[in-house]
Amino acid sequence: MPLKHQREYRDPHLSRQLIQAIKRTNVRPVKLMEVCGTHTMSIFRHGIRDVLPETIHLLSGPGCPVCVTAQPEIDAFIAYARVEDTIVTTFGDLIRVPGTESSLQKENAAGRDVRIVYSAFDALKIAQANPDKRVVFLGVGFETTAPTIAAAILAACEMKVPNFLVACAHKTVPAALEALMNIDQVQINGLLLPGHVSVILGRQAYQSFFDRYQVPSVVAGFEPTDILEAVRRLVDQIEKGQPQLDNAYTRAVSEEGNPKARAVMDTVFEPVDAVFRGIGLIPGSGLRIRPAFAAHDAAIQIPVKVPKSKEPAGCACGDILTGAKTPPECRLFRRACTPENPIGPCMVSSEGTCAAYYRFHP
Repeated sequence: MPLKHQREYRDPHLSRQLIQAIKRTNVRPVKLMEVCGTHTMSIFRHGIRDVLPETIHLLSGPGCPVCVTAQPEIDAFIAYARVEDTIVTTFGDLIRVPGTESSLQKENAAGRDVRIVYSAFDALKIAQANPDKRVVFLGVGFETTAPTIAAAILAACEMKVPNFLVACAHKTVPAALEALMNIDQVQINGLLLPGHVSVILGRQAYQSFFDRYQVPSVVAGFEPTDILEAVRRLVDQIEKGQPQLDNAYTRAVSEEGNPKARAVMDTVFEPVDAVFRGIGLIPGSGLRIRPAFAAHDAAIQIPVKVPKSKEPAGCACGDILTGAKTPPECRLFRRACTPENPIGPCMVSSEGTCAAYYRFHP
């Protein structure tokens, strides 16, 4: 039986009311982008695309952490797995992402020690249990995961676990939004801002972005009525020509977010230029481990040689992450590229757009 809050936010009667309100308000064709990969999965799972007017087009953005991780970073992760006396620990989605020459799954099959964990603290426990080996945790994701990984590094310092290392490839959402708005082929009329990231950052984190671009933006939750209400607000802003930075997820997202989580993140990490798959180099869009914690930085403690990285031939994942294409427009989709044989990360990740299309879209 669904939990109480799920019943409330999946109420069919309320959903129908919101759908009718959207249809009454919407006049012109609009393109709305859900930035978060969890939004993408929820939209498909609940059939939201099928109940909206044909004039409303939902695009998936660069909100899948595994998907936006650049190919050279994937290749570096694979290189760590090949280092002697090293245990690589990772979230499950990352293990099947193809690198230029291999994948973590293939390295594991070849005898390398690659383990799936649920958190950085699981990796820290593995490091404690294996003091004779270096344990590298692959840190990917946005501001949602970065605070817990920062906390694990602080814990490793306090507990004196020198063999716990982090390969940091974190990205930040506000910087990615800035880059999206400057891609010529991407035309976005409104943004569904990510719920999980916004719990940490708060609504105010997007203020400077909104002030600069004046694009209708609404922080959204993940249940059907959450998403429909966010769409309703976006359509209303667009039709009235009155863009706003709105918060439709107030039960979880506050104005200032979670200051303690941000403080932990800022203590351990500092901004750095980073490459997003599909977008390229974005100034200040990544995080790196501060020099004070270099003893736990895999990039410093285990220098690795990475082969010249190449994107998977024919894969349109980069264009899909920016909304320039949809999965059916990729010539590999459902042909060479399937969940059983993924060519690109958008088909691998549980939050990937290709995976969502394959599973839920006929």
